Amino acid sequence: MNTPMSLVHVPGGPLLLPADEVTDLLRRLATCWLDSAGVEDSGLEPETVEALVDSVTEVADRIDTECIALMPFRGGEDGRSGGPEGRRGR
Repeated sequence: MNTPMSLVHVPGGPLLLPADEVTDLLRRLATCWLDSAGVEDSGLEPETVEALVDSVTEVADRIDTECIALMPFRGGEDGRSGGPEGRRGR
């Protein structure tokens, strides 16, 4: 499985990977495991593969959830903020 990754170098800091690429990699890995377990001579135990897939998918879901929680809130169609300032006086 070859997956290109966009490494970001922070001067004086670590190399970083965009979260969407990390979650994509985890989900691809899970799919590859499922595909491999489906091969008759794979020697993989389906229960073990399923547990690994569930764990990796859960990590990807948690990363996605955390990233969504960090995104700035965008107001409604009228352009007003839905935050506390936009609700004052209502």
